[in-house]
Amino acid sequence: MHGAGNDFIVLDSRKKKVPNLKKFAKESCDRRFGVGADQVLVIENSRKADFKMTIYNADGSDVGMCGNGLRCLAKYARDEKLTTKSEITVETPAGIQSAKILSKNKVRVDMGAPILKGKQIPVNLSGRVINRPIRVDGKEIRATCVSMGNPHCVLFVDDPKTYPVEKMGPQLERHHLFPQRTNVEFARAVSPTLIEMRVWERGAGETLACGSGACAVAVAAVLNNQAGREVKVKLPGGVLEIEWRREDDHVYMTGEAAMVFKGEIEI
Repeated sequence: MHGAGNDFIVLDSRKKKVPNLKKFAKESCDRRFGVGADQVLVIENSRKADFKMTIYNADGSDVGMCGNGLRCLAKYARDEKLTTKSEITVETPAGIQSAKILSKNKVRVDMGAPILKGKQIPVNLSGRVINRPIRVDGKEIRATCVSMGNPHCVLFVDDPKTYPVEKMGPQLERHHLFPQRTNVEFARAVSPTLIEMRVWERGAGETLACGSGACAVAVAAVLNNQAGREVKVKLPGGVLEIEWRREDDHVYMTGEAAMVFKGEIEI
């Protein structure tokens, strides 16, 4: 499945567990020697919510929260008749999240309130990290850090299309300021309602989209007076609609999810 080009191998493990998922993720996500994906998404039963979601990166590491994955799970559950609800709750490492099915392929996800305090993101800096200078490769860049259930480092750049994401992404991902590594977004506010971005995901490299990253960029844009609270975020894989509501401080993400193919694999 994929959400805006961010693709997943979806495993329904409600009845049968898959052993050694970290190893499975590393092998199966390989685009030449495996199935090929950014991440492996595992659906399990939950005692706290309708379903439980765990996601592993292509390198076998844990993802934490994933908005694109949550949309895919909601579509899978509805298409496979695992539920008749239009709105489901999902247990994730970042807490209980909800997803509302708006149409056959469109899902809105409540991503919860952004975490802005540095130590809680986590970043080895005190207070809010908004347009703060960071030294990378002997140069100073300005970064805004947000957690959407996983850590994000947002840079506003002149042109994401030409920015050296392949070089800066891995350097920032493993920068000493981020004890759990970080996702890195390279963004430009085209207007108060439109943002362009590329993303370097920890453990996966550059992907066509990152839902939590789009949310982090929208929050960072508000904090830096670059955009309003309702924006469209344009990624290489598609467009996501993001709203940071004043009423409850939650971030809502709306976008499409799609089934690409089904198959069987021996493990």
